[in-house]
Amino acid sequence: MPHLTSAAPGTAHTDLRTGFGVPGFAHPLVAPTEWGALTRPGTPLHWVVLGVSGNGPGSRPDPHCLESVGRLRNAGVRVLGRLDATYGARAHGELVSDAQRYLDWYRADGFLLDRCPTDRVALPEVRRTVTALRGLRDGAHIVLGHGTHPYPGYAENADQLVTFSGPWSDYRWSQVAEWTADYPPVRFCHLVHGVPRGHLDEALRIARWQGAATIYFTDRTDRCGRSDPWETMPGYWDDIVSRVGTGVSE
Repeated sequence: MPHLTSAAPGTAHTDLRTGFGVPGFAHPLVAPTEWGALTRPGTPLHWVVLGVSGNGPGSRPDPHCLESVGRLRNAGVRVLGRLDATYGARAHGELVSDAQRYLDWYRADGFLLDRCPTDRVALPEVRRTVTALRGLRDGAHIVLGHGTHPYPGYAENADQLVTFSGPWSDYRWSQVAEWTADYPPVRFCHLVHGVPRGHLDEALRIARWQGAATIYFTDRTDRCGRSDPWETMPGYWDDIVSRVGTGVSE
């Protein structure tokens, strides 16, 4: 069973109900149905990540991405630009430059700092980057994409942390770090691939038990690292939207 914790006093409930953080589909030319489905009324979206070229904004504005982002913004959906931190190897100036292009071209509402470091030593540099990103845009929503539980100090420097990103085979037996109980579920996100349709309710219960309000579950797999499981929509998208939208996971 996953390790269970009780929330700290005052953090058991939050105004933000469980919803989706979409880690980014393939290019709109390749996945037009996926991008279009995100604008359906009633879809409980917390944010959608845009990565135009690899994990960055590309070298020039992409008209197809501009169109898709425009539709999302018109639907009131928060769009985050993906920045690749490469576990601390990416230069500060390059990250800030990419962020500025996301703002200039796509009016991004914030950023996902993907492949973010997790150790204490890297925290000051990540803090420096986050401070610079907030300086570019008032109210920028910052998500640190660790993919696992980082050193606790990172929680003081972002709006949300991705504390799990990986396969269902690991998630169903995962344990949550005890320090996360000091924060409300709105602060955490879980991204899980390879979740069978028959285990959706179990996956939603794990997210609730571990205190993550933002989720993304898909039956797509990474085929042992040979493909990106986030590029296409889950085969059970309508089903999970219905479950989350009606509060099944609450």
